[in-house]
Amino acid sequence: MLKIDKIKVVYSGVVLALNEVSIVVPEGNIVALIGSNGSGKSTTLKSISGVLATEDGKVTEGTIMLDGKRIDRLDPEQIARIGICHVLQGRSVFAQLTTEENLLMGAYLRKDRKKIKEDLYRIYHYFPRLETLRQQKSGYLSGGEQQMLVIGRAFMARPKIMLLDEPSLGLAPKLISNIYDIIKQMNREEKTSLIIAEQNAVAALSIADYGYVLQNGKITSEGPAEVLAGQQAVKEGYLGLNGGGIFASRHDLRSSAGGGSAEG
Repeated sequence: MLKIDKIKVVYSGVVLALNEVSIVVPEGNIVALIGSNGSGKSTTLKSISGVLATEDGKVTEGTIMLDGKRIDRLDPEQIARIGICHVLQGRSVFAQLTTEENLLMGAYLRKDRKKIKEDLYRIYHYFPRLETLRQQKSGYLSGGEQQMLVIGRAFMARPKIMLLDEPSLGLAPKLISNIYDIIKQMNREEKTSLIIAEQNAVAALSIADYGYVLQNGKITSEGPAEVLAGQQAVKEGYLGLNGGGIFASRHDLRSSAGGGSAEG
């Protein structure tokens, strides 16, 4: 569905942020993009969504294709209209609007009112906590509740591909685990493809089909998520493990993240 082919990204005409990055996202898959702070994860997502242009950034080489059509020359609104939804880092909500008003803003490009209403209740099914807070101004929600809200708002757009930037940032391990469980459930039931950019490799690789490791603007490793999680360099650099600790399976990855209810 989505193919990024050897893109180079430059900020302000001089700062090379990405160097020949290539990523493929098959339809219906979850792809994890892991790396440390400043590795180029957010820049990669911004290149896909077109937001890069608002920050004096530019794709100078390579191409980004969606369903065989080039999109890296389109503006953010055009890219949103063809089915790519970007959830930026930082849980940006419309603070003065209620939870439900925020969710409905996610469907602003849609005209199918009956299906919008159906999808609203689907979001409440995935995130019951949001239904209890539907009339609460979103600026007063906790960090975890706001993260649920921005994910739900993005799904209200019915995107082909969702880009999630650091969804676990600042959240407790138990809540991270539950939010990731729900993301996986939504992917399975709604057939939405996702790219998840994360420093938290444990969480991202636990639900992903495939993963890429970014370092200093370059892809240094890639492979099926379970295989990637088993690579020693990934364990030591991103899973916080040395030679004495081994995560042998996704079950182990999930267990390390904790459990509990997503309503917390």
